[in-house]
Amino acid sequence: MFARLDPARRADAVRSLGSTEFDVLVVGGGVVGAGAALDAASRGLSVALVEAHDWAAGTSSRSSKLVHGGLRYLEQLEFKLVREALKERGLLLRRLAPHLVRPVPFLFPLEKQWERAYVGAGVLLYDTMGGAGAVPMHRHLSRGRMAQVGPSVDVSKFAGAIRYYDAQMDDARLVLTLVRTAAQHGATVLSRARVTSLLRSGGRVSGARVSVDGSLIDVRARRVISATGVWTDSLNAMSPGRPPFHVRMSKGVHVLVDRSKIQLDGGLITRTEKSVLFVIPWGRYWIIGTTDTAYSGDPAAVSATSEDVSYILDHVNAVLRSPLSVDDVVGTYAGLRPLLDGASGDTAKLSREHAVAQPEPGFFVIAGGKYTTYRVMAADVVNSAVSGLGRAVAPSLTARLPLCGAVGYHELWADRARVAAESGLPTSTVERLLRRHGSAVSDVLALIAQDPSLSADVAGYLAAEIVYAVTHEGALDLEDVLARRTRIAVEHLDQGASVAGQVADLIAGPLGWSGAERDAAVLAYREYAEMAAR
Repeated sequence: MFARLDPARRADAVRSLGSTEFDVLVVGGGVVGAGAALDAASRGLSVALVEAHDWAAGTSSRSSKLVHGGLRYLEQLEFKLVREALKERGLLLRRLAPHLVRPVPFLFPLEKQWERAYVGAGVLLYDTMGGAGAVPMHRHLSRGRMAQVGPSVDVSKFAGAIRYYDAQMDDARLVLTLVRTAAQHGATVLSRARVTSLLRSGGRVSGARVSVDGSLIDVRARRVISATGVWTDSLNAMSPGRPPFHVRMSKGVHVLVDRSKIQLDGGLITRTEKSVLFVIPWGRYWIIGTTDTAYSGDPAAVSATSEDVSYILDHVNAVLRSPLSVDDVVGTYAGLRPLLDGASGDTAKLSREHAVAQPEPGFFVIAGGKYTTYRVMAADVVNSAVSGLGRAVAPSLTARLPLCGAVGYHELWADRARVAAESGLPTSTVERLLRRHGSAVSDVLALIAQDPSLSADVAGYLAAEIVYAVTHEGALDLEDVLARRTRIAVEHLDQGASVAGQVADLIAGPLGWSGAERDAAVLAYREYAEMAAR
């Protein structure tokens, strides 16, 4: 039985926040904060995890959806970072989240024949330095073979290609699964819980004041961990003295186009003047991105501009036989990378490594890093926080701790034809569900067994998945469901406004909405979607 993040559990969490002294309070519900909560809870510590908005609502749901070592970092001589990331990629693929993370091949076009030796040596190092065996080895392709793999690629511009492997995932779903796994291990988890100030006692931080549903709750904790990403400086401001470091924001924009627009087996990576550009398969779509530009505005208001979209299309069209136009773009999204501030004025050159600091006793801050290395970051900050706790604490266990849905996934995948026959769903649908829920798919299918109407399609998802988002996955409003539990908001230019009413009808019951509340939620979401689409 997997942890259910339903409204009843949320009510219990609110009560626990004000009545318990926790060993560790983690602030920030992105991938690092969720990872830290799981790391601490799996060591036997009492843990609370609070997030101001929704799980993965910031950077952690707006990435390139890749689990990778960062091939380009080899050129920057970031060998330690790449090796560490490749090791983590292997753990996720093989043990921790095989249902959420899967290999994907990438075509690396070579402009000149002499590049074959140079790039090939780098890719060979990439294949062997940290994650050997987790994905297939690279292969060199002639121009003719390149044309077979990528019919849409203008091979006349290239001398051939190298095909190598990395991995991809649904970033928001990975974070949600970390949160649920932490809850499974006893953590008290609560979204829509904003820290307004830090509490102090005896010359040290002793907790935080949290705003929840219009009330302020003093949460007592022996250690407070800030894992707030691009909001790090805001939480640092609650601590006196000079901040241990600053975070610089780098904006990354991606566009989505229909899968039919590009004929390509796997993905593609191409160099730009600043960084690299990926073409990544994503269900019925291609994700194309990203940009890497400095951003200084409100982190909550980041969006893709027409200039961003033009930049991406210009660079991808440089390698395609038939160019894409703005009319081919069916969706966009923008996110922010939290980079440790440095002397470079170019965010593409700032280090992707992370740092842990203790600005004052009892208060620990972690920032920087890569999505792929979240588990290492989480273990590092928990190690720092538990030092001096006054009792023996087990070392990190998360390198061998499968996430919710991982155990039994391979067996169900092998038996997916039977699962499809018993559920009455197409095998392709069962495959998609398994890759989103793993062995927890049984809970989704149980909803359909109870109410067959929940097998209906809603913008490419089952109605049961919409309901499940509330009954098991902690969704509290339409944005949670449309933007993160599903990716309807990302996959449609109208942000899912056209199905907001249908989705609201499905979740109104589980959330206890009245008719007026349902209508207000639909209106609010459509206004949000209109703003986001501008």
